[in-house]
Amino acid sequence: MDVRDGFFKRYISNLDNDEKSFWIKSIDILLIIVAVTALIYVYWFNTNNSLKIGFGFLIAVVAVGYVVKKYRISTDNIETETEITKLILLDEKGESIKEWYIQGKTSLLIGKSSNHSEVDIDLSDAEYASLISKQHAVLNYADGNWYIEDIDSKNGTGVKEAYKNAKSRLETQAPYRISMGDVIYIANTKILCT
Repeated sequence: MDVRDGFFKRYISNLDNDEKSFWIKSIDILLIIVAVTALIYVYWFNTNNSLKIGFGFLIAVVAVGYVVKKYRISTDNIETETEITKLILLDEKGESIKEWYIQGKTSLLIGKSSNHSEVDIDLSDAEYASLISKQHAVLNYADGNWYIEDIDSKNGTGVKEAYKNAKSRLETQAPYRISMGDVIYIANTKILCT
């Protein structure tokens, strides 16, 4: 490692954010001045066409690289924003009736509670409760994703993915990955994943 490299790293790390911002802006302005000067020379004073073409290509590549780097969306932020933390029972108009917070859970049984068995997502008081089995479906959390599985219910389970118009009916005991914005159909009862 070069001694000067260590000096500059220590110098930059000791600067506060305003000083860093000043130096970054100063360097950006200097680079713009150099680029404009080179552009003027190549296109107004130079007569060599191959230099003009090569320089134009170089400017295009640098501009595209700069835009991609500056406006690139971090996938880490997307992943944290898309993690399901809550389920919302919706009525026919799409309004919230009931909510269940599921963050930190690993498995949730969906159905109707009774004196003999208890479920995690109780739909006993839902509008279409008569169509819902006592143990209708199960939600499992694995590898950072939620999966829903129909457990041989009488009227089936479906999922309408966010940004899609049609819903898919699930096969019995076949896990189906769900994401934020998806709507789970337990018979005719709708549950929004948020």
